[in-house]
Amino acid sequence: MSVLCYNKGCGQRFDPENNPEDGCTFHPGVPVFHDALKGWSCCKRRTTDFSDFLSIAGCTKGPHNKEKPPEPVKPDVTTSGEKKELEAQKPKFNEYIISAPKPQEAICRPSSDEPVVRLNNKVSASLKQALEKLKLSENKTDKKEEDGDEIKIGTSCKNGGCTKTFEGPASDSDVCLYHAGVPIFHEGMKYWSCCKRKTSDFNSFLSQEGCTKGAHLWRKKDEGKKVVPCRFDWHQTGTQVIISIYAKNAIPELSYVDANSTTLNINIIFDGEKEFVQKISLWGVIDVSKSTVNMMAAKIEVAMKKAEAMSWARLDLPPPAAPPKEDEKKQEETDSEDED
Repeated sequence: MSVLCYNKGCGQRFDPENNPEDGCTFHPGVPVFHDALKGWSCCKRRTTDFSDFLSIAGCTKGPHNKEKPPEPVKPDVTTSGEKKELEAQKPKFNEYIISAPKPQEAICRPSSDEPVVRLNNKVSASLKQALEKLKLSENKTDKKEEDGDEIKIGTSCKNGGCTKTFEGPASDSDVCLYHAGVPIFHEGMKYWSCCKRKTSDFNSFLSQEGCTKGAHLWRKKDEGKKVVPCRFDWHQTGTQVIISIYAKNAIPELSYVDANSTTLNINIIFDGEKEFVQKISLWGVIDVSKSTVNMMAAKIEVAMKKAEAMSWARLDLPPPAAPPKEDEKKQEETDSEDED
């Protein structure tokens, strides 16, 4: 009587009494399915079609096999009584529940209106050396400027739109026609903000006569401190929040950081006459008495001591949501009335 062959890839019936050594062609490996490709681990042929995979001829010859492979082990299903017995046999451990601090135990957020304190400045040796070098170079520049205080013949007027040049003392009595505003370039048009005579031609724009009368300006005015943006970032440790302000050659005598428990006011003078100003409403609470400012040649670090050992989600507190406008309130009331 014929029996079924259980070799993979064969599936034929055979006579156990007549089973030659090369009567069966089968796959000794296992099926492999990877990246939509199907095949056998024992040979290299791969296909994307499942029917084609089933028809792949075996790669090895041998006798047919009538032994059925063992069934996969099924998970043991126990009754509720058996489960209780198993749980009772498990070793018991003491459980420790870690709970978050209760609201009354957490530090209450102080008011942002509390008095501010000036943080202590620590000046590094590298910054002191850099400032000494700058002073020497500035002294040399000042001497050159004192020697060259006299206006040279041919110096052009610095007023916008004026094309006159200095020809001698008589030039000071000439009336200067200039533009008191600023140049504006918008959508291909060019004009001065003070008179708004628009043109698309750049040469025509340059030749526009000034609209304001006054005196010539042979030297640029000293504009004083200039507020500029400055790159800064922050990081935190378990006990501190550190802000790094990348301002070179800050002047310790003119730079300061004022702070209270929740607010930071930064004012840095650097690179001569540049000024960086930033006010930050802090996300968390700090201990002002243990916070310092470290001033270095390339940057300033504001090291703030956390009042509570917790991770800050961000540096600054998000601004409060703006209250709805009167028109929006009326619209909401109208909508609610319509629903009623």
